[in-house]
Amino acid sequence: EDWSLDPQGTLLRCSGNLPSPMGQTKVECNLFSVADESTRFLSGLILKNNVKTHFHSFPNGVTDFIKSECMNNIGDSSPLIRATVGDLTNTSGVVALGMDQSFPFFLFVSYAICIGVQAFQMGSQTLSAPIMKNAYFNSSISRSHAVACINQFIISRTQALMLHIDSFIENLFALAGDEEPEVRKNVCRALVMLLEVRMDRLLPHMISIVEYMLQRTQDQDENVTLEACEFWLTLAEQPICKDVLCRHLTKLIPVLVNGMRYSEIDIILLKGDIEEDEAIPDSEQDIRPRFHRSRTMAQQNEEDGIEDDDDDDELDDDDTISDWNLRKCSAAALDVLANVFHDELLPYILPLLKELLFHPEWVVKESGILVLGAIAEGCMQGMITYLPELIPHLIQCLSNKKALVHSITCWTLSRYAHWVVSQPPDTYLKPLMTELLKRILDSNKRVQEAACR
Repeated sequence: EDWSLDPQGTLLRCSGNLPSPMGQTKVECNLFSVADESTRFLSGLILKNNVKTHFHSFPNGVTDFIKSECMNNIGDSSPLIRATVGDLTNTSGVVALGMDQSFPFFLFVSYAICIGVQAFQMGSQTLSAPIMKNAYFNSSISRSHAVACINQFIISRTQALMLHIDSFIENLFALAGDEEPEVRKNVCRALVMLLEVRMDRLLPHMISIVEYMLQRTQDQDENVTLEACEFWLTLAEQPICKDVLCRHLTKLIPVLVNGMRYSEIDIILLKGDIEEDEAIPDSEQDIRPRFHRSRTMAQQNEEDGIEDDDDDDELDDDDTISDWNLRKCSAAALDVLANVFHDELLPYILPLLKELLFHPEWVVKESGILVLGAIAEGCMQGMITYLPELIPHLIQCLSNKKALVHSITCWTLSRYAHWVVSQPPDTYLKPLMTELLKRILDSNKRVQEAACR
């Protein structure tokens, strides 16, 4: 066999007779430099098949050249060529070529396996340890991608990763303080998933993990903060939640409450500076009918894989913000924690509520009203003592000059409606209905909708 590179180093020639079950074949593979897209595509398929079958007999230099050209062409302008390169890297032969210290190519191959052109067992059995071994690579992008690659195998409980789970966790801890936000984000994401699938391996480190997540929930990068906030939602579903968090509520509750304020971006998206928009014609989306659904029906639809654009069980009235954000995540976390700790949460919440509900800044006041609504279900028994004072204050907030305060107040009052209707009608119900009817005629459409709901 005669293997050589052309003088420019851009054309791989594989000349000679290659052993094959189909007989003797003479192959010339020029995937990486021929201008004709169809020729490059066919060459890539031929190269993939020969690599898969004959990689063990490659002369020195050919392996490195293939890896180099794969890296050079993964970003090709042609989607067909990019897919071909991905298919090429998703073969057992090329993965075997990557089992050395060439981290960039190895990382690239692992991504091909993660997005999976085909089911691939060899990669999942051998990838995790080498990737994490190189997780300290000087490039922050490489460190981030290394963790992101392994994260793809957590939820599926891939056996290879489970066998090295302790080593993986140790590497996560080593990267926990990385200066690159993307690395910290992927570390947080990994810990959240591990909490769900391998909580037993995290238990010995749980105190340190909780402290770390408290720091990351206050991270300067909003993406890191959101990933870390997911940890509290996941932990609340675990039977150990109460025992683990009881000593950390003093720190955790203020962090979650602070995350429930509107950000500047939220206010812009919600057009929070526009108080009157009744003169603006409604779009089709604005007037699309809504139908009430029980929580049971919503859960059944989710289990059946049915998508539903309407969700009347949202934690607040931010329907126009479609993306999951820190405000929604923090409110959801406080809601589920209230259902775990119930009235035990009130000593940590009430001092904050007193300050928030009467704060002169509308953004702070609005977040306090959201907090009050978030704890309604879990802390109802303990809140009954305070409702005779709080309900009149909420009714008064319906007259606030800010539309976003109006709308969140309507939502929070709905969470306590069953208590309101149980009291003498003249005390709370009639004043509430009077204000709600006014809000239905409000000059802001968001307030009109919130009052009707």
